[in-house]
Amino acid sequence: MAPSVLKRKEKENQETTRLSTGRISKKIRRTDELYDEGEPDIITIDSDDDDETRIKKQNKIDINNEPGMQKLHALLEQFTKSMFEKSLPAHNAYIKSLIHKPFIMPDSSYDGHSETFLQMRFKNREPTPLHDPKAPNAVVLFTPPEYSEEFKKAHKDEMLVHVVVDPVLSRVLRPHQREGVQFMYDCATGVKIEDFYGCILADDMGLGKTLQCITLLWTLLRQSPHFKSGPTVSNVIIICPSSLVKNWYNEINKWLGTKLSAMAIDSGQASEAVDAKLHQFGRQQSNGKRRSCNPVLIVSYETFRNHAHVLDNIEVGLMICDEGHRLKNMENQTYVCLKKVICKRRIIISGTPIQNDLLEYYSLVDFVNPGLLGNASEFRKTYENPISKGRDADASDYQVELGQERQKTMINIVNRCLIRRTAELLSKYLPLKYELIVCSKMEPAQQALYEFFIKSKGVQKTLQEGDKVHGKKGAGQSTLQAIMFLKKLCNHPQLVYDLCTKGEDGFEGLEKMFPEGFSRSIRNFEPLWSGKMKLLDNILANIKQTTDDRVVLISNYTQTIDLFQRLCDMRGYKWTRLDGTLTTKKRDKIVQQFNDPTTNEFVFLLSSKAGGCGLNLIGANRLIMFDPDWNPANDGQAMARVWRDGQRKTCYLYRFLATGTIEEKIFQRQTHKKALSNCIVDSAEDVMRHFSLADLKELFRLEDESVLSDTHSKFNCKRCVDNQQIEPPPEQADTASDLADWHHCYDPSVIPDDKLADSWPRSNISFVFYQKQDKPKDP
Repeated sequence: MAPSVLKRKEKENQETTRLSTGRISKKIRRTDELYDEGEPDIITIDSDDDDETRIKKQNKIDINNEPGMQKLHALLEQFTKSMFEKSLPAHNAYIKSLIHKPFIMPDSSYDGHSETFLQMRFKNREPTPLHDPKAPNAVVLFTPPEYSEEFKKAHKDEMLVHVVVDPVLSRVLRPHQREGVQFMYDCATGVKIEDFYGCILADDMGLGKTLQCITLLWTLLRQSPHFKSGPTVSNVIIICPSSLVKNWYNEINKWLGTKLSAMAIDSGQASEAVDAKLHQFGRQQSNGKRRSCNPVLIVSYETFRNHAHVLDNIEVGLMICDEGHRLKNMENQTYVCLKKVICKRRIIISGTPIQNDLLEYYSLVDFVNPGLLGNASEFRKTYENPISKGRDADASDYQVELGQERQKTMINIVNRCLIRRTAELLSKYLPLKYELIVCSKMEPAQQALYEFFIKSKGVQKTLQEGDKVHGKKGAGQSTLQAIMFLKKLCNHPQLVYDLCTKGEDGFEGLEKMFPEGFSRSIRNFEPLWSGKMKLLDNILANIKQTTDDRVVLISNYTQTIDLFQRLCDMRGYKWTRLDGTLTTKKRDKIVQQFNDPTTNEFVFLLSSKAGGCGLNLIGANRLIMFDPDWNPANDGQAMARVWRDGQRKTCYLYRFLATGTIEEKIFQRQTHKKALSNCIVDSAEDVMRHFSLADLKELFRLEDESVLSDTHSKFNCKRCVDNQQIEPPPEQADTASDLADWHHCYDPSVIPDDKLADSWPRSNISFVFYQKQDKPKDP
């Protein structure tokens, strides 16, 4: 290329570079660092205006000058803040409009109810159960039939699904509890008896009746074999003694946590507050159209009775009545109120549902399944009258045979809606248990007073009058007064001192039988006046000295508990007391304190009547039943307080009986399997009706001093010879066996409890029965 051409090209490139640089420098211009009078700086970007328009100051800021850069950053920050403040309200308003905008269902048929939504959700799916029926440890309560592929396509909406217990619960259920849940589910769904939906859960104490019922109610609230129709029930009412309201609430929370919200009404709440809660529960309709926020109501019998009108015309899916033997009287106001509730699924929970009075038995069955045994008059004619006559002490052979036949028929009917398992099932899960029946002779002065009284004209007159009026309703009041006197005397002479000193009819001359210096004041209480109290004093001292065991001490009489309390104060034992005077809150607090291993409580003083409702005293592993009740169910309830879930130590359960006295006679009546439920009567007026005159005379007879145990002497025991057991009990025998198959002890060397053995020489022990309940051996 010619040199002239190259020079021309180079010149053109230089010109182009100059022009480009000029345009770039023209793009951004800065005002001087400071304007006069504080006028704002101006930044112009990509502008064609001349310098006079764009720049008001001739002095320019060097872009590389540090103060100039700081000013630029300040301007940018001010600009950003201004824009943020202007845009923020609009942004927030827009977001809120999105959040609060009503959600429109794509399905126009949606009516706001959860079940309709679920139906839409699963419209195109094959029905499936809520939980996997093939999972390990699954508890399947209902299994649908096998469906063909053609049926599935043509009748998908008619398909049934498995009903499976929530795995949270199924993994903790023991075999007998699974069986119980299945039984109750079959009853509640009409499988056991067509058109009848109630049942009675009559398991012994400690078998987990509460957990079984929680499993059932949760399953019914969540599931049904009919996939499209929603759950079986939509609400549940639990009625229980006031002392158990909190316990039910805690148990539901323990097993289900936030899955289920229960509404508990404390008996201490104001009437207006109770009505408000019941109204709230009632507004949650039970027609399956709406899920309830609090589908479970827990309320005491007394509170429900006083506020039942609030729930008038409210349909209830399931009703559970804990300690349901309270409903044995059909004329009771509580019974009447509960019977009016619109509910076809009713469950009674009771460890002692069957008493000797057949009409009371009928009341319980008719409550859960109305009409199953006919109406009341039909029941009396068909069952009660023949069975009662057959059980009478003077019944003919024909009456006995007819009574047994009707009794068998009735039991066969009722067993379809009643399930009962004994506490011996617990032996698989609990530590070793010993039961010991300790016969203790009375002290000499105590025995002299006993003999004087039963030979007195008053007692003899009572027996003669009893012969004339035997079997009549209302008879035997003077007899019962005499019985009560003897029972208290067996505990301690101080309990009958006032009766003796007043000289009332039938108690004349008894004051002179008390030794000189005897005082009625509890401050002057002396355990040596009573054989059983002397034994108690010894065994408590032995336990306290060498172990860290705790003791539950039970009596049927608050006056006897007063003496226990005085004994503990005398010996410096830390004690806690629970009787009928305590409120539910105080009761719960002292039980929690006693069960706390960090406290120094030693003795829990318990009234038998107060200790029969769900009381858990696993802080103790020794229990002493100081006196027997006419009804063994009451004793059984009280004695089940320590050998139950959560217990870790070997348990010792003692029964104290005054040798040869009325206490042994009462105990023999308890164990006698003559009555329908193996229970003796528990009401005053029944004593004369169920005892023959010979029975009453036997009741008032004191055995000779040579008798070590009246109960054992009546066995005609072939395992004992010359006051020595020569043959051991059957290997398979346990605490549920007859006393004839227990160990029979004549001296302390064979006693399995060294604390009782150490107490034997310094007390009045004459004989001991004992048996153990161990874990069953593998077959």
